[in-house]
Amino acid sequence: MKIACIGGGPAGLYFAISMKLRDPLHEIEIFERNPPGVTFGWGVVFSDQTVENLQANDPPSAAIIAAEFAHWDDIDVHFRGETITSGGHGFIGIGRKRLLEILQDRARELGVVLRFESECDPADPKWRDYDLVIASDGINSRFRDAQQEAFGVDVDVRANKFVWLGTSKAFDAFTFAFEQTEHGWIWAHAYRFEPDCSTFIVECSEETWRRFGFDTMEQAEAIATCEQLFAKYLDGHKLLSNATHLRGSAAWLNFRRIKCERWSTGNVILLGDAAHTAHFSIGSGTKLALEDAIKLAEVLNRAGLSLEAALDEYQAERSLEVLKLQNSARNSTEWFETLERYTHFEPLQFAYSLLTRSQRISHENLRLRDREWLEGVERWFWKRATDGKSNKTAPPMFAPFRLREMEVMNRVTVSPMAMYSAVEGVPNDFHFVHYAERALGGAGLIFTEMTCVSPEGRISPGCTGMWNADQVAAWKRITDFVHTQSKAKICLQLGHSGAKGSTRLGWEGNDVPLEAGNWPVMAASDVPWSPVNQVPRPMTRPDMDAVRDQFVAAVRMGVEAGFDMVELHAAHGYLLASFITPLQNRRTDEYGGSLENRLRYPLEVFAAMRDAWPSDKPMSVRISATDWAGEDGITPDEAVLIGEAFAQQGADLIDVSAGQSWAGQQPVYGRMFQTPFSDRVRNEGKLATMAVGNIYEPDHANSILAAGRADLVALARPHLVDPMWTLRAAAQLDYRDVACPPQYLNGLAQLARNLKREAEMAAALRV
Repeated sequence: MKIACIGGGPAGLYFAISMKLRDPLHEIEIFERNPPGVTFGWGVVFSDQTVENLQANDPPSAAIIAAEFAHWDDIDVHFRGETITSGGHGFIGIGRKRLLEILQDRARELGVVLRFESECDPADPKWRDYDLVIASDGINSRFRDAQQEAFGVDVDVRANKFVWLGTSKAFDAFTFAFEQTEHGWIWAHAYRFEPDCSTFIVECSEETWRRFGFDTMEQAEAIATCEQLFAKYLDGHKLLSNATHLRGSAAWLNFRRIKCERWSTGNVILLGDAAHTAHFSIGSGTKLALEDAIKLAEVLNRAGLSLEAALDEYQAERSLEVLKLQNSARNSTEWFETLERYTHFEPLQFAYSLLTRSQRISHENLRLRDREWLEGVERWFWKRATDGKSNKTAPPMFAPFRLREMEVMNRVTVSPMAMYSAVEGVPNDFHFVHYAERALGGAGLIFTEMTCVSPEGRISPGCTGMWNADQVAAWKRITDFVHTQSKAKICLQLGHSGAKGSTRLGWEGNDVPLEAGNWPVMAASDVPWSPVNQVPRPMTRPDMDAVRDQFVAAVRMGVEAGFDMVELHAAHGYLLASFITPLQNRRTDEYGGSLENRLRYPLEVFAAMRDAWPSDKPMSVRISATDWAGEDGITPDEAVLIGEAFAQQGADLIDVSAGQSWAGQQPVYGRMFQTPFSDRVRNEGKLATMAVGNIYEPDHANSILAAGRADLVALARPHLVDPMWTLRAAAQLDYRDVACPPQYLNGLAQLARNLKREAEMAAALRV
């Protein structure tokens, strides 16, 4: 094939090399706009996996690259006068200029034609003479931008400002240096890639950038200012720029996250940063480009595979890898964009939060990298959790937590989960076994399913209730067992279904109306949950008084039934949530319009409940932190305000959920996908929170807690199939000081031995 590669960066060069290795008859030309030896990057960071891929693809060039790598293991985090060092991270890097020289030499050796100082116009008809045109012209790709609609280009310009600099100071560790100034926080990412040269990226919010005056400074003045700010880390070395051709503030950038629906059109194929970008804070841009190049060359040279099929496979496989890294990069980017959310942390927790920001590094992964450092984090966590009474080395999930006078023995909670199995609202033997098993299973706190405050407040005929003496007696049977046979605490979640009521049992269809026997429903406004659901009656003031009083009566029954805690369900589109979300609340009175007005009635209900509940016992509120509807619904910013409003009325914990508040929601799923909302409410609102949403491993729980993203961790589906999830986690982590019924101790000990043996055998096989 006759191929033109637009752009002589690592992507285009390595693609040309990979194609020639597979078929020397390919005619390949690389067109680079800059002269030889000119590049605008500094160092390039690699993973071990990328190096293995290079060695398998082209051993000669891989050997040269590997021989020139700079190696370092430590990460230094400088914060508030302390340096926190974590080891075992195993970074490798090389100068971008040197990498290009190696790849250029190898490409020439294989017969690739390199044309420097070649401006490439996408409209030039000469590109029609090539079988393929590889757009490897980077983040600012002219070839991609010339056909944005065809490629389905999506660009997200991120908030922070950064400038890519270098220095002759050789950093021995990957260094993060955070400085608090009169203008705000500013920080550096620095790492060595040659014996006498390091990358030095300076980053800050745009507000801080403007306060410093960087927007009006010439580049030399800006560099001098950065040298002064980070002088104690530079040890007299200068900061350098290789973009001196840029005037004024142009050297400062906002990162552009790029995604493309399609990576090819006509004879043009996108490669590397032209097709996708991942934030520099996870250092994967060059990795993705090189691995793209290998895959594209492989499919284009596979016998019997059509060009269309080859390109489909190229995009399908590589886009999955890109998605994983872009998700991690998004987490990392947002951490730096919301830095001030974490600056009240103690330095050790701040460093832990930084290291785990992308979710690619977890609690147990840190243990493998640097056991001693992680155990220091665990001791710190336990000391804080026990007011200095204990500094044991143990997983954070097993540390106690206090809400008013109630102390839970660990941070694991069983989420509220509708069972749809009650008769006339009365919990029965199924509920007794269900809650009893989970209390025996080691969780610190058990939540009931949403228990409805009136017959017409039920979601379905199978929902539990708290409006009569029979229900109180049935619940007391359960709480008595929990208190006498386990060390768990149990919380009564109270709610009213609103417009989502009068529907079938969960397994008969989600939010599907009853075939017969429907009861009327009401909500903040006459907005039906969906076109097939009833139109609710807008609540009048007498309706509001009656429902408030029903919640208060249910709270008093909760006292009688022996519950340790009460939670108000104000999420998921049920009655109180219908007031909070503008998607359901269309009122024009004092209960509609602004967020303050929309919160008025839910806060009134909660305050009345708080007055009826003992002052020494805690209360929580479940909220939806987003409606998954963009700016049209509840936003995460508003979630902080909602949490603060309930806290001012006496809420001790905010149970931070998301969505389910309108039928057209567009959620973004993934591991721990709702935890960022808990993080935001906790650390911006300075509130105690509980995280929920696709949390299913002990590693998830420990990472969330140690990073200060929540105070409790709720698991739903894992507890449905494994009531003993917490005991199993204790066995897996070899933690023996867990509350286990004495009848089950031998089983726990055997499980712990077996899991430890399995882990040792797996480790031996890896060696």
